[in-house]
Amino acid sequence: MLLKIAIALEVLLPTTLYLSVVIALGRMYRDSEMVALESCGVGILKVGKSIFYFAFMVAVLVAILSLYVRPWSFGKVYWLKAQAQSDFDISQMEGGQFYEIKSAKLLIFAENVNHRKDRAEKVFVSTRDDKKHQIIFAKKVYQRMDPTGGGKLLLLQNGHMYEFEQGGEEGRITEFEQWILRLTPKEIIPERYRRKAASTAHLMQSDNLEDIAELQWRLSTPLSTLLLALLGVLLSRTTPRQGKYAKVMVAFMIFAVYYPMSVVAKNWVEKGALNPLPGMWAVQAALAVLIVALAWHQNVIVLRRSSGTDQAGIGKNKSRKLEI
Repeated sequence: MLLKIAIALEVLLPTTLYLSVVIALGRMYRDSEMVALESCGVGILKVGKSIFYFAFMVAVLVAILSLYVRPWSFGKVYWLKAQAQSDFDISQMEGGQFYEIKSAKLLIFAENVNHRKDRAEKVFVSTRDDKKHQIIFAKKVYQRMDPTGGGKLLLLQNGHMYEFEQGGEEGRITEFEQWILRLTPKEIIPERYRRKAASTAHLMQSDNLEDIAELQWRLSTPLSTLLLALLGVLLSRTTPRQGKYAKVMVAFMIFAVYYPMSVVAKNWVEKGALNPLPGMWAVQAALAVLIVALAWHQNVIVLRRSSGTDQAGIGKNKSRKLEI
C-alpha cells in the first residue's frame, strides 16, 4: 500500500495543489481580501508569482517522484508479486480453491484450512518433474519451517501417494502415516521487462514507442504541476456574491478532461497512433493555450494603446505596449 501511495503522489500532489489554489483564492475573493490586496498594490500578478514559486518547489518534488521514486516503487511492487507467487503459505490459502506453486511445480487443494494452527484438512497435492508425476492425498497437512535449509516443510499425515513414471503405464501406490514435502525456496527473478520499473536513463536511450510514452509521462508531471497551479490562479477569480466554491466545479471539469486526455495521448504514443513529437506535449500545449486565453480574457495580459508627443513637438507617436 505504501508503494502504491508513493506511485500515486505524482498525480495527487499536482491535483491537490490545483484545487487548493482555486479554493483558497476563491475564499479571498469572496471576503474581499483580494480587493484589499490590490488597493495596497499587491495585484493578481504578484499573488500569481508567489504561487508560481511555491508550485515550482512542488514541481521539483513531483519530478523526483516521477523520475526516480515511481520506477523504484514499481520495481518493488513487481518483486513483491513475484515473491508472493514463489512463496507458499498455508495461512494465505482458502478452502475449496486450487493454488499453484510455480517454484516447486506443485498444485495444491484443501477442503478446509485452519489459519490459526497453519493446518489444512483433506488436502490434494500434485507434483510433477521430468521423470515422474506424484499425486498425494492427505487427511491433514501442517506447515513448519525447515531448521536446516531455511525453507518450509509440509507435513502430510494419514494419506496415500500415487506415483507414475512420465510416459510409463505402471504406477505405485504408497500408504503413509506421515510424509514430509520440502518446498525449496526459489531465487526471485523478474519474469520480463517492465518499462514502468525501468530507469529514466534507460528510457532516454530507447527508441521503443512504449518506452518513449513512459518517458514523456514522467517528464510531463512536473510541467503539469506548474500549469495547473497557474490555471488555478485564473479560475479562482470570483465576485463576492458567487462564493468561494463558485469555480470549483469548473476547475474539476477542466481537470476531468485534461487528465484522461493525458492518459489517452500516452496510449496513442505507445500504439503509434500519435507521433512522439508532439506526443503528450500536445495536451500540455493545449492547457498552456487555455491559460493564456483566460489571462487575456481577465485582462491579466493587456494590450493597450497610448499616445504622446516627443520632446521636439514634431508630432504624436502612437505606440503599443504589452503589459503582463
